[in-house]
Amino acid sequence: MADLPAIVLVHGFWGGAAHWTKVILELKRRGHTDLHAVENPLTSLADDAERTRKMVQQIDGPVLLVGHSYGGAVLTEMGDLPNVTGLVYVAAFAPDAGESPGQLSQDVPPAAFANIVPDSDGYLWIKPEKYHESFCHDLTEDEGFVLAVTQKAPLGETFGTPITDPAWRRKPSWYQVSTEDRMINPENQYAMSRRMNPRRTIELDASHASLASRPVEVADLVDTAARES
Repeated sequence: MADLPAIVLVHGFWGGAAHWTKVILELKRRGHTDLHAVENPLTSLADDAERTRKMVQQIDGPVLLVGHSYGGAVLTEMGDLPNVTGLVYVAAFAPDAGESPGQLSQDVPPAAFANIVPDSDGYLWIKPEKYHESFCHDLTEDEGFVLAVTQKAPLGETFGTPITDPAWRRKPSWYQVSTEDRMINPENQYAMSRRMNPRRTIELDASHASLASRPVEVADLVDTAARES
């Protein structure tokens, strides 16, 4: 297994690195032991890209980047590093140059867009009572309740920052579409995937939280990308 790349997992909005728990264990079962899950501050795209960049630069050898949700925008912004061998998008934003996750969401609104609300400090939250139905309706109510209580809110400006130079134009990519996603419109996911021309696209009848509700299939895609990149 020494020839497999390290895997860096990049979380999105309304959660942290622990959102990858089930995928991490599935990847471990497949022989991946050089696993890293970055904890981004969600304070700006620049901050999150720099935090992820620093983690990748600490790794001696090839790296596969995997992003969920807004994490896809992060790896799109910083993923063109010399040791990055590929990009995997899990129900994720893959903006082009000049596009932002906020713009893409406004152009093709997701079903739960109205359940995102700002607080007085400029952080965006999913209404706790709407979190389960919005983010992870295919998890249990108890799992959804815990995720709602522990959600990590981003600063609103992070949502509107455009990508400068998309890494997916130069790096091999893979994409997982969640067809029952209420946080990123599936229509947007299909459009972003098509223009990337990924090596492989898979569809899951899953919520936005496919990394938690369908970890076996997500891990299968990541494992495939690791062996192909």
